[in-house]
Amino acid sequence: MAETTGIDLSATPWQGDVQQAFEGWLMWHRVEKRSADKTIEAYQRDLTSFLWFLTKHNSETVSLSQLNQLKPRDFRSWLASRVARDLSNTSNARALSAIRGFFKWLNRQALINNHALDLLRTPKRPHSVPKPLTTHEANDVIEESFSWQEDDWVGLRDRAVFLLLYGCGLRIAEALSLNQKDAPSKNQEILRITGKGNKERLVPLLPVVRDAIAAYQQACPLIRDANAPLFLGIKGKRLSARIIQLQLEKLRGALNLPDTATPHALRHSFATHLLANGGDLRAIQELLGHASLSSTQRYTDVDTAELLKVYDKAHPSAQK
Repeated sequence: MAETTGIDLSATPWQGDVQQAFEGWLMWHRVEKRSADKTIEAYQRDLTSFLWFLTKHNSETVSLSQLNQLKPRDFRSWLASRVARDLSNTSNARALSAIRGFFKWLNRQALINNHALDLLRTPKRPHSVPKPLTTHEANDVIEESFSWQEDDWVGLRDRAVFLLLYGCGLRIAEALSLNQKDAPSKNQEILRITGKGNKERLVPLLPVVRDAIAAYQQACPLIRDANAPLFLGIKGKRLSARIIQLQLEKLRGALNLPDTATPHALRHSFATHLLANGGDLRAIQELLGHASLSSTQRYTDVDTAELLKVYDKAHPSAQK
């Protein structure tokens, strides 16, 4: 077990020099890039799968010397093997990104000098973004989440979570990772959020969101201290994202909403509605915690009619 990474690299199809490089790369992601644990786990799985493929492909244990000699056709064979397993373009693109990252790191560390991956194209990913809810639909989800619950505190809990997603643009994991000590005080206007890669950001806190959290806390009968989770399940443990997903599935049926109405769609709606009402794209990027503006641009797709409304409302030439 590699104590530096927390990932079991024993009984692997590579030599010690590759294992040492593997651990160094993962540690670089954890310490220097501050990548999220889930991201590091995904990279570890993708690279392990790649190295197993090379072992079978070349009938020998993988070494840095062998990695240095790989040609574009070797990487194409690996991608072809994934396609033969019916893995999606999205999955293949992510895996290729991980392998590219590993080889770039090896080159920077002067462990190899292999740029064969520069000749490969990344598989096209489908342009898939969750469709936003309308303002009316989002409000219905939030209000109905309380009114249909048998236990008042559970309904108040769900309403507070949905408001954090739609009113603050939080990821569901960010909302559910909050602890009691993170709950906003009476007049607090800013919420500090720890997002992907343990990166912190500040998001404005609307009074309706703050009041919803306070109402839930007051009604919740479960014993808790400052370090306990803010949002609890009925057994007193941290609320699972799956519970919130199931709750919204039930609401979809009650409100006749499309299958695209998910917790993540509420976050998407937050961004889209801000943009449609003249919000600045870079400000929205900061609120969402996106590392790059391109992610925000894809995430906040709105139709032409909405963009024209913003133009007519905000652009100086449209005011004449």
